[in-house]
Amino acid sequence: MTNDLVRRVSEHSQEVTEGFSKKYKSHRLVWYEVHDNPEAAIQREKQIKKWERAWKTREIEKKNPYWKDLSEDLNG
Repeated sequence: MTNDLVRRVSEHSQEVTEGFSKKYKSHRLVWYEVHDNPEAAIQREKQIKKWERAWKTREIEKKNPYWKDLSEDLNG
């Protein structure tokens, strides 16, 4: 969860923080959601973390079937 997606994508691509993207060299933004408030975003993040990988893949492919890097659209 973040309140600044452009900054967070940059942090991931530069491997500033420990975690999934640094460990697996995963630097493309292929899916994200926008929420009205932090509480809703946190609740949704906790829900998604419990999903099986196949469920996550289906969710991504519904909105981004070619796994395009969506961060390109964020930067203009």
